[in-house]
Amino acid sequence: MSSSSSLSSSAHPLAPYGWDDAWAAEFGPHLERGLVPGRVVRVDRGQCDVITAGGLVRVDTEFVTPNDPLRVICTGDWAVVDAGGDPRYVQEYLPRRTAFVRSTSSKRSEGQILAANVDFAIIAVSLALELDLGRIERFLALAWESGAQPLVVLTKADLVPDAVGLAYLVQDVETTAPGVQVLAVSSTDGDGLDGLGAVVSGGTSVLLGQSGAGKSTLANALLGEDVMAVQAARDVDGKGRHTTTTRNLLLLPGGGVLIDTPGLRGVGLFDAESGVGQVFSEIEELAASCRFQDCAHEAEPGCAVLAAAGSGVLPERRLESYRKLLRENQRIVAKTDARARAELRKEWKRRGAEGRAAMEVKRGVRGR
Repeated sequence: MSSSSSLSSSAHPLAPYGWDDAWAAEFGPHLERGLVPGRVVRVDRGQCDVITAGGLVRVDTEFVTPNDPLRVICTGDWAVVDAGGDPRYVQEYLPRRTAFVRSTSSKRSEGQILAANVDFAIIAVSLALELDLGRIERFLALAWESGAQPLVVLTKADLVPDAVGLAYLVQDVETTAPGVQVLAVSSTDGDGLDGLGAVVSGGTSVLLGQSGAGKSTLANALLGEDVMAVQAARDVDGKGRHTTTTRNLLLLPGGGVLIDTPGLRGVGLFDAESGVGQVFSEIEELAASCRFQDCAHEAEPGCAVLAAAGSGVLPERRLESYRKLLRENQRIVAKTDARARAELRKEWKRRGAEGRAAMEVKRGVRGR
């Protein structure tokens, strides 16, 4: 067996971290040069921790620090490592299948990549506070745009006094998140964790949400041990300090890997038009029946979207949220190289589809 084919084996040490035949084929040319693959588990000040077949190594990233903030190495990347050098360093990383990106500042219009090669984007929302459906829609737009499959997890479900009330809350979010699974969980009593564990065991998940959403507690529950520090949230507003200060990739005992992220105070869109469209898919479907193809759904005659809003079929809140996110996204795109960003996203999504197809084939093989 060649060294290349051995890397593609499901028994490879990196298989639990998401290594598959598609990644092995991508890495082939680097293997011939004596370089080794590894997954980035943490990035910190010009260095990163990478898990390789030989174990965890700390390597320099000076060769992969371009001016483009979307092309810097990040947690979840598959790195090409010169493990025999002194110092050891990351030479480059494999083309990403997916990438979760947000805008860091509306003034600078720069994107910040939070995680790469993610299959599931878990949006944690605390039930200790009143649901902010608009914020959930914002997270969902970024999640869809990343190429990952979104999943909304309503944490602290034990704080809801009755099952009927909890069911209504889940239903409200499901209406806000068409095509997205919504789970209510309690890290305190374990309710809902089995269902969530079954989802995350199927690949790489990134855990997202505001400070105080219970992300670190949820991560500990999935990991089965207290790996992440937990800070109690304030009763008055549910907010806590950023107990997670870096993005960390963690191996889950039930299969799959989890990337935990610091709480996000700001969730700015970054070239996420198609993501917004998926969040508001019912509006996009209605728009197909508008009299004018370029209808802005403001005051045009024959607008199917306005008609639906007027009749109560489409909630006015949804329409207003849709308009708001589209306007914000258009402002960001106007300040950036939209064409280059679009091509980059297109490539991520293509690779994401290929990766998911490979994963489904692998699951089928395991199931036989």
